[in-house]
Amino acid sequence: MKKSVLLLLAAAVFVFAAAPTYKVVNKIKIGGAGRWDYSFSDSANHRLYVSHQAQVEVVDTATDKVVGTIMGTNGVHGIAVANDLGRGFISDGGDNDVTVFDLKTLAVITKVKTGQNPDSIIYEPVTHLVYTFNGRSSDATAIDAKAGSVIAASIPLGGKPEFAQVDGKGNIYANVEDKNEIIVVNAKDKLVARRYSIAPCDSPSGLAIDPKGRLYSVCENKLMIVSDPAAGKVLAQVAIGAGDDGVAFDDGYAFAANGGDGTITMVGETAPGKFEAVATITSQRSARTIASDQRTHKLYLPAAEFGPPTAGKDGKKARPQALPDSFTVLVVGR
Repeated sequence: MKKSVLLLLAAAVFVFAAAPTYKVVNKIKIGGAGRWDYSFSDSANHRLYVSHQAQVEVVDTATDKVVGTIMGTNGVHGIAVANDLGRGFISDGGDNDVTVFDLKTLAVITKVKTGQNPDSIIYEPVTHLVYTFNGRSSDATAIDAKAGSVIAASIPLGGKPEFAQVDGKGNIYANVEDKNEIIVVNAKDKLVARRYSIAPCDSPSGLAIDPKGRLYSVCENKLMIVSDPAAGKVLAQVAIGAGDDGVAFDDGYAFAANGGDGTITMVGETAPGKFEAVATITSQRSARTIASDQRTHKLYLPAAEFGPPTAGKDGKKARPQALPDSFTVLVVGR
């Protein structure tokens, strides 16, 4: 009997020892057109980079003020940072290239051609390569981050890639949207080393990684899939909200940005190997992508206000349009 009580107490400690409460603590006014994709938090330099139609907004997260804008990034999707090289990289989906910029001055250094519609972009620190994952050509492009030159123009991926993560050991992981898989890319050899299914996930988009190397994919069918890439298997599936495009990991929890519902699902490991939703955080409808600051434990979610659907062709409702000058970044903290 005493042993059972001790086990229950131990389980309770595992669940409740570090379950902080999150809420919206600020809104950073950006304004302008309401079209965006990924954002990227550079915790070391308290900078937040926010994709915004054909430009990237740069926010000082110490003051929550916009401190710069990088122009000429047509159809921007993602941002990657190489602090060891003092450079940043932006995937310009509309121009099929990468904008390379100086981290201190934000000045554009050069443009580098990629495959078609570069979407997710990531810096791999072991090889010092930048990889773009190109949605329309279903391939990846590897770029020498220091030289700003293409090393491998087209690495076949066998499907339409979405968000990517690195493990710091030379591996890159990416969701494959149309195959419901995760691919493991060997950055040094510039090839897909292996792939595995994350069923029952449908159309995975956002991807996060935790310190143990486990991956968190958010899926169109309102699921978060937790998987072990080393074993190539699914560990858990957790129900989340609707309209997810992004997920972030911070301080022991994965946060799914439910843009359709205006919420964030907070997922934790409530017992060894058991993953559950531990909280639902109110955000804002349309807040579908997310970035986390590993130092301050704040989350950043771009969002805009939208008007009602208008009449489209054949009497069908057209997509709602963002209200003018309503683009903001939600700051979610403890």
